[in-house]
Amino acid sequence: MSADPSAAQGDARRAAVLDVYAQAALAPDASLCCVDGGTWTLPDLVFPPRMLEMNYGCGSTVSPDDLAGARPILYVGVGGGLEALQFAYFRRRKGGVIAVDPVAEMRDAARANLREAERLNPWFRSDFVEIVEGSAEALPVADGAVDVVAQNCLFNVFVDGDLAQALREVARVLRVGGRFSTSDPIATRPIPQALRDDHTLRARCVSGCVSYEAYVAAIHAAGFQQLVVRARRPYRLLTPTEFPALREELLLESLDLLALKGPRHEAAPDVYTGRCAIHVGAGTYYRDDKFPFPSGMPMQVSDRVAAELAARADFRVTPPTFHARGPGCC
Repeated sequence: MSADPSAAQGDARRAAVLDVYAQAALAPDASLCCVDGGTWTLPDLVFPPRMLEMNYGCGSTVSPDDLAGARPILYVGVGGGLEALQFAYFRRRKGGVIAVDPVAEMRDAARANLREAERLNPWFRSDFVEIVEGSAEALPVADGAVDVVAQNCLFNVFVDGDLAQALREVARVLRVGGRFSTSDPIATRPIPQALRDDHTLRARCVSGCVSYEAYVAAIHAAGFQQLVVRARRPYRLLTPTEFPALREELLLESLDLLALKGPRHEAAPDVYTGRCAIHVGAGTYYRDDKFPFPSGMPMQVSDRVAAELAARADFRVTPPTFHARGPGCC
């Protein structure tokens, strides 16, 4: 009996990811991700230089506003430890942050960086961050054990089945009401199969990107109903000169998104992209007899509700800004 080709492809993809990130742990690689910012400016928070050099990501994940709660914060893919240090600023207790990574070299590098962070930050102890061996597809955390799960520029390296499993794991370990903060590159049109099959390019956050619509659908399918798009901006331009498999330039974008785990799950997600609905009639309009729309006042709504209200003569609906602060009224 011949071996399963899809299983072999999965093994090759995982091996490429492990190799790329092992090398990036041993020698910081500025070309690994096109990160723009991502560091917080907070009182008495100092980053070791090597930690900054290992800031592998494509955007920003958790906002400080997300960090209320008593349960630990889980970070999938520790990297150089930078985001784990930022999260620890708000937990400041042993095991307040759990960082999961399958790459031994990356775990060792992050521990070294956090020891240096302990020297530079009087408030910080390295045991605030528990670094654990494990993978995104099988998180070593109990059901409902954490308030927040975050990942930055990792889930785009997965193929469809592995991505679905990783997202189910996120939903499993979050408590009801918990928050999944994610940042990944997405593609503005389909990436040629020849590039998608290149495991090294996938590991380097280039060729595994899916469309915005597919990304949102995958998160919703994992059990998340409310999705808040915090940012959507240019990430990297792929050119035929650099990638001959392309016939024309292809823009990748960085998408920062917050998904909320709730008790209900409907056929269509509530996606907030910064759209507002404005009632232009007299008085206050109540949608479903409970959501007030005072006349002339912009109210943030989901894309689904925006489409509903746009069909009414007494409403004006604004276009997406892809910069929503949180769920709106409905």
